[in-house]
Amino acid sequence: MKKIAATLLACAMLFTFANSTYASGVDLKHAVDEVVGTPYKWGGNTVKGFDCSGFILYIFNQYDVDLPRTSKAQSEEGVKVSKDELQPGDLVFFNTFGKGVSHAGIYLGNNEFAHASSSKGVRISKLSEDYYEKRYVTARRIISEETYDDMMSKED
Repeated sequence: MKKIAATLLACAMLFTFANSTYASGVDLKHAVDEVVGTPYKWGGNTVKGFDCSGFILYIFNQYDVDLPRTSKAQSEEGVKVSKDELQPGDLVFFNTFGKGVSHAGIYLGNNEFAHASSSKGVRISKLSEDYYEKRYVTARRIISEETYDDMMSKED
């Protein structure tokens, strides 16, 4: 009987943790801050290592947003947004290899975006940094208003 009670308690705790971490109510900045510093790993989409599109998938999966795997394919989703209309949760795309979209990040507001840098891992950068400003291609809004509200809500 003790084993059953312990198992039920562990499942309840796991369910509560999973809901607090992966359900609505966790704001975007917090979700990003949880993985800042995670190393870069080509093809990675877990906390052991991310590439840019894998990082985006990891964050957006927390809000039940389904996206394609590559930054190029992600850049074709949703609605195009001009740079001056960016809002947190929009995806920003860059041409880092001279052959079209090859890098992506999540706009956080205040000219900042989160991304998995191949040299520094998951980090927050400014769109106005010379490197990114010169390579900026487009931005896409891929989330609904409801998802936006979930991303912006703060947990108490």
